Amino acid sequence: MNDGVNGVALAVFIFFFVLVTAMGFLAARWRKAENEHSLDEWGLGGRSFGTWVTWFLLGGDLYTAYTFVAVPAAIYAAGAAGFFAVPYTILVYPLIFTFLPRLWSVSHKHGYVTTSDFVRGRFGSKGLSLAVAVTGILATMPYIALQLVGIQAVLDVMGVGGGKDTNWFIKDLPLLIAFGVLAAYTYSSGLRAPALIAFVKDTLIYIVIAVAIIYIPIKLGGFDDIFAAANDKFTESGNGGLVPNHGGQWTYATLALGSALALFMYPHSITATLSSRSREVIRRNTTILPLYSLMLGLLALLGFMAIAAGVKVENGQLAIPQLFENMFPDWFAGVAFAAIGIGALVPAAIMSIAAANLFTRNIYKDFIKPDATPAQETKVSKLVSLLVKVGALVFVLGMDKTVAINFQLLGGIWILQTFPALVGGLFTRWFHRWALLGGWAVGMVYGTVAAYGVASPTQKHFGGSSDEIPGIGEIGYIGLTAFVLNVLVTVVLTFVLRAVKAPDGVDETKPSDYTADAGDPGVQVELPPATAGSSH
Repeated sequence: MNDGVNGVALAVFIFFFVLVTAMGFLAARWRKAENEHSLDEWGLGGRSFGTWVTWFLLGGDLYTAYTFVAVPAAIYAAGAAGFFAVPYTILVYPLIFTFLPRLWSVSHKHGYVTTSDFVRGRFGSKGLSLAVAVTGILATMPYIALQLVGIQAVLDVMGVGGGKDTNWFIKDLPLLIAFGVLAAYTYSSGLRAPALIAFVKDTLIYIVIAVAIIYIPIKLGGFDDIFAAANDKFTESGNGGLVPNHGGQWTYATLALGSALALFMYPHSITATLSSRSREVIRRNTTILPLYSLMLGLLALLGFMAIAAGVKVENGQLAIPQLFENMFPDWFAGVAFAAIGIGALVPAAIMSIAAANLFTRNIYKDFIKPDATPAQETKVSKLVSLLVKVGALVFVLGMDKTVAINFQLLGGIWILQTFPALVGGLFTRWFHRWALLGGWAVGMVYGTVAAYGVASPTQKHFGGSSDEIPGIGEIGYIGLTAFVLNVLVTVVLTFVLRAVKAPDGVDETKPSDYTADAGDPGVQVELPPATAGSSH
């Protein structure tokens, strides 16, 4: 790693950062809102985005700086086991094709802004809605923190912020500036800002990956040499080579499946989805989003290239930025760093908006101020989006970076427990609301306790997301085990509660709502009444 500042790379990075900052503030005038004081406009971009804007927005939302840095870093550290991210993004698209259009339709019909809005309307339970909202907020916070970790990794490699002995304020000042800019244009422009910036972010990433996958192998002697070097490293370390051993295959498969089920449970994924203007836009996007999986597969190979290039870093998250620093000319290293940096700003903005919408609609409006006006909702959501980002910044500055990563893994375990209520509710009303709440509680408790008991070489607790699967004896993804327990408890309790005729709650939706489109006669956005489904 360079001792000094890479001036050329930094200049290119600053150019692109200033460019997207200007775009972020100008986004407020792009597709100007008819009524700026509503969550539909600030938090969902007016529900007006077409196929390509939605595609870039979802891509910018799902393929983050964490993806850019952590996926190849996992390959760099663990070999082919790190490729689990590629099959899970392939598994997820047929899955979401079955339920996202239904969620879009019912949300458009009833004016739902969040998944918790839908859960409350479907099951008539503010308690279940609150559980989904709190889970979404908790799972999103460390995810935002990881985007700031991605920016910090790039700044470290460029030599910005000084050495280990530098005053903490000077060292963290560049990150503080990046945070301030992100907070300002998100507050000003809402979801329109990341939607517009996503065009720049995705274009840069595709350019960097295309160049890297051709240029770096040429400099390293070809893919034969790259794979040979990686295989030698993992053989010498006792891992048995590139491919996971038998025990690791259960971990790989369960992690891929569990991650696929969890990905579109995250609030930011749903926020980007609900911003589209029609049901057909969602269906088209589920067919073209796999193009990002192709990019992700190529991106993952950078981990092997870092090994072949002799990159040595104490923190694996720095492996890919350091590879770019070593292999690219300074000016193109700056382009690559800008791709990672902007790749953090887009999802961080969407995530903070999504978490703020959950708080506003499902905590503030449901429990604190039921008669809140749309203008008051928007104001609260803007303020909460700032607080969420401040919390993420404090998390990054005050804790070890590996802690942020492990808490993000814990967030994945948590968010998966909302799957039965959300996806189950889109297809059936058979599950009882109290049973769903009981299943959620069991999944959350088991997942948290099991993750707490996992140790790593650097941490005594929360050291990973895999543990022994009860009854099977293999090591697998804790989130998927917790999900299975969640579903079993939900089914059993539903039978019991229906047998004793427990109150079922009021369903404010009807079957035709789940197939409605924007152009259908009589379809219009209806704001859900503040008192709907008030019973627990």
